[in-house]
Amino acid sequence: MLRSENIAYQVGKKPILKGCSLTVNPGEFTAIVGPNGAGKSTFLKVLAKEIKAQKGNVNFNGCDIQELNSEELSKIRAVMPQHTNISFPFSIEQIIEIGRFPHKTSKKENDDIIESVIKHNKLEAYRGRLYQTLSGGEQQRVQLARIMAQVWDKSAFPKYLLLDEPTSDLDILHQHTLLNTAKEMCEQNMAVLAILHDLNLAAQYASHIVLMKNGEIYKQGLSEEVLTKQNIEHVFEHPVELLKEPNTGRTVIISIPKSVRNETYKQQNYA
Repeated sequence: MLRSENIAYQVGKKPILKGCSLTVNPGEFTAIVGPNGAGKSTFLKVLAKEIKAQKGNVNFNGCDIQELNSEELSKIRAVMPQHTNISFPFSIEQIIEIGRFPHKTSKKENDDIIESVIKHNKLEAYRGRLYQTLSGGEQQRVQLARIMAQVWDKSAFPKYLLLDEPTSDLDILHQHTLLNTAKEMCEQNMAVLAILHDLNLAAQYASHIVLMKNGEIYKQGLSEEVLTKQNIEHVFEHPVELLKEPNTGRTVIISIPKSVRNETYKQQNYA
């Protein structure tokens, strides 16, 4: 279990996070959503131990994050940042192999794991390619393979994938491919915590939603309970309409231009 309690973080006198508490269980895909400046990326960095909060605590599998050294932490949680700049001429296999650095496993075991995540992410066609020659979306897929390799082992301890806007550079096909792959990892005693800007992708793939605004968690819980018209309009300060997708029953969120909403209101009230 990943748990944070009353996380507070500020820069100078400006509060960025205010009392953020969260629980993520193995098998859950949790999406953090909210407007720009809500504190989503900062919260993820605190959970990843990239920055330290002034107040509150974070626990992985019952262990305080501050008591885990970098090697111990790297074996149970892997982080995929929004952008990764690599200047060295590494092949995709070498990038993925970086994920195995915390482990003291044999070359054969590492090679087998690298092969597995390449196949899992459908990267066979990119074997031997230099990372720098890939498009931004292709690089994102390689980075997902890297973090999967980092936590891919036979131990019984739950693992955690922390993703910061993983679909930002992807087309529609590869957005769904990446998120479906991440969701499949939840079946392997893992939990996924991802920042997503697209509410419809969050509704389709996340079992749980954390809705943030102004550095606070406004609502959290099951996706269908959090992604309501009232909650979305309050947090994003913009009108929406909600529909149900007939095949899956998932919520579909339609953003309504305010001019259209105002005109509809006038027609309904003055017809």
